[in-house]
Amino acid sequence: MKKHKQKKSPRDQQIPDAPEQVPVIPLRDTVIFPNTMFPILVGRKATIEAVNTAVEGNKYVLLCAQTDPEEEHPGPDSLHRKGTLAQIIQVLHLPNDLLKVLISGIRIAEADSFDEQESYLTAKISLQEAKSVTMTARLKALIRKTKEGFERLVILNQNLPEEVLLGFEQNYNPENLLYFMASYLDLDIDEKQQILEDPDIENKYRKVLTHLTGELELLAVSNEINEKVQDEIQETQRKFYIQEQIKILQDELDEDGYSDPELARIKEELDKLALPDAARAKANEELERLKKTPAMSPDYSVSRNYLDWILALPWGKYSEDRLDITAVHGALEKDHFGLEKPKERILEYIAVLNLVNKIKGQILCFEGPPGTGKTSLAKSIADAMNRQMVRISLGGVSDEAEIRGHRKTYIGSMPGRIIQAIKKAGTMNPVIILDEIDKLGKDMRGDPSSAVLEVLDPEQNDTFNDHYMDLDFDLSQVMFITTANVAGHIQPALLDRMEVISLHGYLEHDKVEIAKRHLIPRLLSSHGLTPSRVKFKDDAIRTVIRSYTAEAGVRVLEQNLASLCRKVAKLTVKQKKDGKKPSQITINEKRVREFLGVPKYKDRSLEKKDKVGSVNGLAWTSTGGSILQLDVARMFGKNKLILTGKLGDVMKESAQAALTYVRSHTSDLGLSEDFFEKNELHVHIPEGAIPKDGPSAGMGIALAMISLLTDTSVRHDVAVTGEITLRGEVYAVGGLNEKLLAARRKNLSRVIIPKENLPDLEEIPSKVTEGLKITGIDHISESFPFVFRSSVFPGFDGQKDTGNTTAAAGRKKTAGE
Repeated sequence: MKKHKQKKSPRDQQIPDAPEQVPVIPLRDTVIFPNTMFPILVGRKATIEAVNTAVEGNKYVLLCAQTDPEEEHPGPDSLHRKGTLAQIIQVLHLPNDLLKVLISGIRIAEADSFDEQESYLTAKISLQEAKSVTMTARLKALIRKTKEGFERLVILNQNLPEEVLLGFEQNYNPENLLYFMASYLDLDIDEKQQILEDPDIENKYRKVLTHLTGELELLAVSNEINEKVQDEIQETQRKFYIQEQIKILQDELDEDGYSDPELARIKEELDKLALPDAARAKANEELERLKKTPAMSPDYSVSRNYLDWILALPWGKYSEDRLDITAVHGALEKDHFGLEKPKERILEYIAVLNLVNKIKGQILCFEGPPGTGKTSLAKSIADAMNRQMVRISLGGVSDEAEIRGHRKTYIGSMPGRIIQAIKKAGTMNPVIILDEIDKLGKDMRGDPSSAVLEVLDPEQNDTFNDHYMDLDFDLSQVMFITTANVAGHIQPALLDRMEVISLHGYLEHDKVEIAKRHLIPRLLSSHGLTPSRVKFKDDAIRTVIRSYTAEAGVRVLEQNLASLCRKVAKLTVKQKKDGKKPSQITINEKRVREFLGVPKYKDRSLEKKDKVGSVNGLAWTSTGGSILQLDVARMFGKNKLILTGKLGDVMKESAQAALTYVRSHTSDLGLSEDFFEKNELHVHIPEGAIPKDGPSAGMGIALAMISLLTDTSVRHDVAVTGEITLRGEVYAVGGLNEKLLAARRKNLSRVIIPKENLPDLEEIPSKVTEGLKITGIDHISESFPFVFRSSVFPGFDGQKDTGNTTAAAGRKKTAGE
């Protein structure tokens, strides 16, 4: 056995059979007071051994509270030294090796020392002497107030049986009475231990009284809340019963059965609507269900919301179309500059409406870079036709239920966006704009593009079925207009149902006119400025376009013009604050650089120097056309091609094809047969952070290689585009309009394209090709006279008349022009 610290204390002689050393029972979450009887559950192996040892002996044990209730195997240092000497009255064996032990507290005792047995602790104890209590006036007052509070607690607390008061009245000893009351209070372990250890009985009563007062206050508040809740429940139930009785009586008096004023109103409004037969039958069925459903039932709100949606939809309501072509044309011209082809298509649509009064299956798709006016043109169409307009943004939508709605059995369900748009428009023939349809998503929740397919299919949308409404809804009179940046990203089956109208980027002249006619007046008004206060010079607008934007549309241009307006507004406010009269501010090129800072883009049209190994290529993206600088460098090495600039797989293959073509003509270029065994070529396309792909750079890369290897300068004012084969043939490419716009913006003089693309020029506005010499070729060698300053290449008859077609200022001429 291991001995611990000893503490000498006289033994109490009033308990002759009290042992000197007893087993210890650690208590996790309670403290047992003297003169109280309490059942405890024993499950720890060591504690069970201690109980069995005590039962075999005189049944005395020492009850000590743990300092840490979470400790599984408490030692001497984990127990309070002062506890209660108790005697085991009864032991019951429960399942799972548990014991239920009935304990009777006898006297406060202190462990002088602990001894560790094989599996449990024993303690050598000293009993606290029984002292006589002097009944002072203060103690009497404390006892009386505590007793009164305890009696009130037993009466208010339904968890305490009234039998407690019987034992309460039998305790005349002040100390025993205190322990009796404390054992029934909701005290934590530390508070109970303090009461057990405190030698002053007045302090003990104060602690019990303090806790008792707080518990009574909480109990009073809790009872008050319970009473209010009960009253409200009873009142609600009373009203419910009365309403049900009134309903039954009114149903007996009313032949139609719609005695509820609200149901009668719904029935009256349903009768006024021009509902189809199927919709009317569905609505009446739902109304009958609502009539039989109690108002407190969750199904009541489901049926009620459904009927509210039926009442909210514009059944049979149509806005009168404005079919005056002259008025529509004037409205379109007022809101948009340029865009002749889209405007012409809208006028054709209006003309047909004048003749047949109904067109089925007209789904327009405006395709173009951001900021080219797709959404605003759709809004202008709605205004011009006198129709309501609703815009639905489809960007990022990946849940089919967004289009078709959720079943009404789901909590919080509602119709899809199409039905919501019809409700918002208030007519059956609005213009619905499906914005960013090329950015529809798809995931495990379904494919929304399939739902949109039904909406846009003229053979199906007259019976469009929304999951929530569960009714056939006629969308055939709705004019759907979709917008997309790249039509190629739209699902093929969906694209097949649309007529694509391309809105190409604007030329610099167009942007200046748009800024003067539309952007600047709107921005001045929104910034509290007037034309007399701010004047924009044309050269200032051009500076913004050339040095601070690089876009096909005018969105960034508008942002920069708005920044200039904010600067002017700030100056105006400052002048007023200083007591000065605001003067007119002219925005010129100098002011633009002062207000907007360092230019963000370099105008490459100012570069007039020819280069070796560098060719101007043309690219086309969702944001419009752009000029690509195709650079090639040579270094000593071993037959290797390095490609940089974040190129895609197709562009890398085009570069490899260009190299193969050049290598196959090594002798024609005046190079030694082993030239490529000793040299490496590096192809780089600047702006490496931007991904690039496509085959159209193949011809340009081949020309850059030829320029480098023959040390021949490339004209700085020429751009090329075309896919190259291993034999040097040049194939057609896409995005020709955007590429020519980019060439015009950079003031290039000539663009060389595949001859297969020449018929496409008929579809391109003349103002795009104005001032450009456009040359079509079938073979790369035909481009040499137009690309290189030197026209002599051994092995290539570049001076021969190839019959190429060149378009300059809208005219077709031969390649030698």
